[in-house]
Amino acid sequence: MQIISSSSFVLLGLVASIGNCHNFPFEGVQLQDSDIGNFSAIDFGDAATGSGAHQKSCKTFPGDTNWPRPDEWARLNATLGGALLKPLPPGAVCFLGPNYDSGKCDFLLKNASSGRFYVNDPVTVMTQWTQGQTCVPVANPTNGTCTQGGFPEYVVNVTTVKQVQLAVNFARNKNIRLVIKNTGHDFNGRSAGAGSLSIWTHYLKDFEYLPEYNEGDYSGRAGRVGVGVETWEAYKLMDQYDMTMVVAGAGTVGTFGGWMAGGGHSVLSSAYGFGADQPLSLEVVTADGRFVTASPTSHPDLFFALRGGGGSTFGIVTSMIYKAYPRIRVTNTELSFQTLEAAPPRLGFIGNRPPNPLGFATNITKFWEGVDIYWAFTKNFTAAGGAGYSFLTPFVDPVSKKSGMNFLMTVRMPNMLPDEVFAFYQPLFDALAAIGIPMQNPEPVSPINWGPPRSGDGQKPGTTRFSTRLLPASNWNNRTLFLETTKAIRATAESGNYTFHGVSIQPNEETAGYPYSAVGNAVNPAFRHAIMLADVFDYTDYGKDEAKIEAAHQKLDGYIDGLRAVSPQSGAYLNEADMLEPNWQQAFFGSNYPRLASIKKAYDPWGVFWAETTVGSEAWEVQNPEGWPTQNGRLCKVSPGGGKGKGKGKGKGKGPTRKRWN
Repeated sequence: MQIISSSSFVLLGLVASIGNCHNFPFEGVQLQDSDIGNFSAIDFGDAATGSGAHQKSCKTFPGDTNWPRPDEWARLNATLGGALLKPLPPGAVCFLGPNYDSGKCDFLLKNASSGRFYVNDPVTVMTQWTQGQTCVPVANPTNGTCTQGGFPEYVVNVTTVKQVQLAVNFARNKNIRLVIKNTGHDFNGRSAGAGSLSIWTHYLKDFEYLPEYNEGDYSGRAGRVGVGVETWEAYKLMDQYDMTMVVAGAGTVGTFGGWMAGGGHSVLSSAYGFGADQPLSLEVVTADGRFVTASPTSHPDLFFALRGGGGSTFGIVTSMIYKAYPRIRVTNTELSFQTLEAAPPRLGFIGNRPPNPLGFATNITKFWEGVDIYWAFTKNFTAAGGAGYSFLTPFVDPVSKKSGMNFLMTVRMPNMLPDEVFAFYQPLFDALAAIGIPMQNPEPVSPINWGPPRSGDGQKPGTTRFSTRLLPASNWNNRTLFLETTKAIRATAESGNYTFHGVSIQPNEETAGYPYSAVGNAVNPAFRHAIMLADVFDYTDYGKDEAKIEAAHQKLDGYIDGLRAVSPQSGAYLNEADMLEPNWQQAFFGSNYPRLASIKKAYDPWGVFWAETTVGSEAWEVQNPEGWPTQNGRLCKVSPGGGKGKGKGKGKGKGPTRKRWN
């Protein structure tokens, strides 16, 4: 990584002079009009005239005559205090050339995934195919080439609000694509972009616990929290302050960044709502470069949009005041059974012990009857505040060569003691035994992520592709519709290609509490009326074979069509989705989309913030060289009559155009 050095940045005691209007000292370091001088590239924008600016058909791209000169980048870096980075792809050390380093390459191939290398890398995203897979580490340095691909050209490692403002203003005034990255847990390429300037919020990790906080109808605990705090760090804070916050599941996810912005489901969703229901106020840099507070009483429309309307769209949040709760005990139980014809290795662990002994169904019909019994029971435990995580996995026994199905379930119950959980789930085990799938009701335990604090190690980029569907709770109230729904799930699971993951939760308007009760938020309304988030995972690595990728997508989408057919008025989850989701405006945002589009236009008439399938993104498209949708290309406006629109028609425009397969 090349770091552009500068010695001109001094804080000059600004921290000591800030008042109480913002959450943390780093937010008191702000860009002032007096800082602009003759450097017009960092001047603030005027939304009143913004719609007439930058009418060029594409964002400025490296190699264009109007791409900033090296001295302009150096001048920007001087104003940033040396925070401007020009990082190479991590895999560059594995290819012949000036960056080749056999020792570093060996580390990437063998050890990087066991630590924090990728989480702390300024460009890495955890779904590598979205970048174009232009520099995947290889053991043989002569095997292939490495290019920047969909990784950004420059990255600003922000530690003050002023740096965020400078980057936003420079990108807007120079017509450069801007991307935002926190931890890189991004399934759809929203934290990548060829020829872009990236704002990296990873190190905004400040926190202050507020044991008593009052705002509007809310009176209780809260925390001031920087958006860079990861889930594993939040668990440590919960342990330190003997309290609970609604956070993501995976340890290195940026809970207070894109996870919250897209909605954010969790173990506690049935009891306390979504992640997007938790912020009481937000500190945000908007597309004009100004720093504002969004709350129920200040910029309430922006406050609405930032909570559930998607990341990288309306502004860059630097911190928030986030609801906290008394220490919550979460207890969970489990079950696992499979078809009798074959026996795969046991799946899944709770804490450090294996799951309870498998139960067996004598045939596939009995197996699916047992699965239906569990899913019918999800009404009971979600109504009691619980969350269920189930997996359906096809397998082939290595000895008998017979195929079969495995079902694994873990349910987590907030504020229930182990004896209570045991009694609560005994009717489920009794019902399974009655149809011939006897299993022992195991002793409930506390899951590891609600026990000792975890570390933030062990993430690496992958190639998983998947699609989701929100299955309405109303489907569970009609036996015929319920069986049609489970039949569609069965068809997907039995395809042999996929792992089906059912997240059973029931967040609703009541559990959301304040400030949702006062001003609402942008979470897809379909999610508040769902009982299951259905995730379908395709773990096959198709490399860069366009024909295989297209065929695989069409097959997966065909199975998802079965789930869409039984939930025609529902949608999909923005943060976990197929970027080629048809009618994505309705699927991801539902009835909120028109309002969100209006807010987007008001706050960002320039189109500074853009990411795949976010509000307003249909006006632009990435013109990439691949035959599948990646971020490895120039970002251009969609020509009249072409582009993405509502559905999967192929885009049109200059140069190679990303495909939306029909």
